[in-house]
Amino acid sequence: MHSIQENKPQALVSIEDLSVDFLSGTNVLHAIKNISFSINKGETLALVGESGSGKSVTAHSILRLLPYPLAKHPNGKIIYQGKDLLSSSVASLRQVRGHRIAMIFQEPMSSLNPLHSIEKQINEVLMLHKGMNAKQASARTLELLKLVEIKNPEQRMSSYPHELSGGQRQRVMIAMALANEPELLIADEPTTALDVTVQQTILNLLKDLQQRLGMSILLISHDLNLVRRFAHRVCVMRDGEIVEQASCEQIFSAPQHPYTQELLGAEPSGEPVSHEPTKILLEIKDLKVWFPIKKGILQRTVDYVKAVDGISFSLQQGQTLGVVGESGSGKSTLGLAILRLIQSKGEIFYQGQEIGQLSQKQFRPLRRDIQVVFQDPFGSLSPRMSVSDIIGEGLNIHKLGNATEQEQAIIEVLHEVGLDPETRYRYPHEFSGGQRQRISIARALVLKPKLIILDEPTSALDRTVQRQVVELLRDLQRKHNLTYIFISHDLAVVKALSHQLLVMRQGRVVEQGVAKNIFSAPQQDYTQQLLAAAFINSPAQL
Repeated sequence: MHSIQENKPQALVSIEDLSVDFLSGTNVLHAIKNISFSINKGETLALVGESGSGKSVTAHSILRLLPYPLAKHPNGKIIYQGKDLLSSSVASLRQVRGHRIAMIFQEPMSSLNPLHSIEKQINEVLMLHKGMNAKQASARTLELLKLVEIKNPEQRMSSYPHELSGGQRQRVMIAMALANEPELLIADEPTTALDVTVQQTILNLLKDLQQRLGMSILLISHDLNLVRRFAHRVCVMRDGEIVEQASCEQIFSAPQHPYTQELLGAEPSGEPVSHEPTKILLEIKDLKVWFPIKKGILQRTVDYVKAVDGISFSLQQGQTLGVVGESGSGKSTLGLAILRLIQSKGEIFYQGQEIGQLSQKQFRPLRRDIQVVFQDPFGSLSPRMSVSDIIGEGLNIHKLGNATEQEQAIIEVLHEVGLDPETRYRYPHEFSGGQRQRISIARALVLKPKLIILDEPTSALDRTVQRQVVELLRDLQRKHNLTYIFISHDLAVVKALSHQLLVMRQGRVVEQGVAKNIFSAPQQDYTQQLLAAAFINSPAQL
């Protein structure tokens, strides 16, 4: 654990009596209520708490990134280099944003420009703040991509965000934020989309940069294992207030507030739903998804990216198949192929019917039975539709019930995922990341499907809500005999839900079988590495 200096640390940023209100018509939401804390030079301060507790709103306030004038600060100051950022001019803020204070956002897909290559987006930061020419910026961009361990960085520079996995996009965001070697890095869930083996690499990278540059880090996270290994001090937030702040060691060894104690005890646990052998619902035979690599004027295919390369498995009705592996291993691509959202070769049998060769029109009636929850909740929810419209869209398409029955179904499913039904007329941007993910889960659940493909459904949720979602998924599986394909890098959640396990690496299966057996006695070195990284109980020595 970090040693605390005897002399009084010097504050880099001081937040004094800060409040944030959001205006919605005549209503006022008091999102942040008179909070105070400081971020010292060279230290990592963690903000932890449930989704909607105000962590991200606090962080966004530092750079005035809130949706003003709908957001306002009735009181408070944010002092940086002797100046109050809340009253600074826009020109002054531009000198700070992305240069002296940088930010890694929670949802990389919505933070990266879909129309520009990775190289152009990182180059822009370097040319704007460092005055580099295009050649210098490109060389530095390549260095940064290597630094955050992007595979094949020379090729990836010309890639667009949609061509990268969730974890790769997050690493691009980290590279962009670190480009100008800022004094303060605000890391909003920096490893949410990363598998456990890469999390430690990223944390070590941030630690090295912190030591070399004397950089401070404001870490926002629901991952308490990460906070425990990485932070010097911790502020625990709930309902817009700081209920406890102390050294990391004190928070984890002797938490004072009941809410802090509840957070620390909220690890997903328990066993998968008991399951008797039954009929096969889904069978996959030699599934392949190869993306051609084309070069030259004639765009001839010179090679393939083998995202999914010859995978086979069968899944019984009422079972959960956990799919784990590193970012870019092909987990999400496998899910998209089963959903018939990308082209694939091989055979896909659903209830004995070969569906891989069906036209989209023929497959459409089956879409009610096979639902999906995507990894990025903000990118998968229409910003122009209310929550009620988003959840009810599937009911309308499949003509399930009249208007009254549909509204009742929407209210019930919102209750099930832990959201207030009164919020159903609000829009996605009015919710926290975790709340948006729950809306995505509700959208899938409302159709009562037979198979749900869950692509990192808990990655944006804090531990207390993860535990609730795990229990919810178990209850629904028990009640409706649901079948899940659960894609995740969070092995604690996978262990609590999965009957079968599929370990993927570079598009291939490394190990597969009964989940309980693999978790207790993994046979392959790679699986052993994954489990060792995921279930560290003691804090790393940073």
